[in-house]
Amino acid sequence: MNNEQLKEKFDLTDPYQIAKYIKEVEKTTPVKAYIRGRFIKDDLYGLDYYGSPDAFILLSEADALTEFLEKHHDQITSLRIENDRRNSAIPMLNMKDVDARIEPGAFIREGVAIDKGAVIMMGAVINIGSHVGENSMIDMNAVLGARADVGKNCHVGAGSVLAGVLEPPSATPVVIEDDVMIGANCTILEGVRVGKGAVVAAGSVVTENVPAGVVVAGMPAKVVKEKDEKTKSKTELLDDLRG
Repeated sequence: MNNEQLKEKFDLTDPYQIAKYIKEVEKTTPVKAYIRGRFIKDDLYGLDYYGSPDAFILLSEADALTEFLEKHHDQITSLRIENDRRNSAIPMLNMKDVDARIEPGAFIREGVAIDKGAVIMMGAVINIGSHVGENSMIDMNAVLGARADVGKNCHVGAGSVLAGVLEPPSATPVVIEDDVMIGANCTILEGVRVGKGAVVAAGSVVTENVPAGVVVAGMPAKVVKEKDEKTKSKTELLDDLRG
């Protein structure tokens, strides 16, 4: 069973299923090698390489590359190797069928659901089992931990963190209901539910559930007022950014 078939076998919103998936999935250590040397085509038969036999880029698993380098050590005149992970269990999300705007430098793992019209900005990190609702924006360097659930028409501010819940598996994930505005550099702890239309002021640490339609601020965050027209004007979302 390949990794794609294995993914279909599990419910990647359930912590126990996620753990089983991670246990069973084939771990990968992909590497990229830039090689110059005295090679012929037969030396490279069956390999995933790009270029000519005397100068090429080789894409491979780490163990296969080590075997190739040991076998052809005397033929190599120049070598550079790049890799960015070791025994990685969860690949990045295949984004080709996602009907959303995803900017360069976002890290989105397999098992994440992103709804139509969402916006994922540079540097955002979204972990397995998370959900981003329709027309919601995850701003620069924000982090959605495992199983975090963001509703429709929300804004998760730059640098904010929605705590992940994978271990212990019995813990309740963060839930952000529709029309919520979370300012920059906030922290929402595991198990917290932020009610519809609420506003979380920048820099807040939210440790308790937030009622709908209020503004909270502070460390820990407390209700400071009901959401009023002035607050609404300051937290307005722009449809043009989500077109």
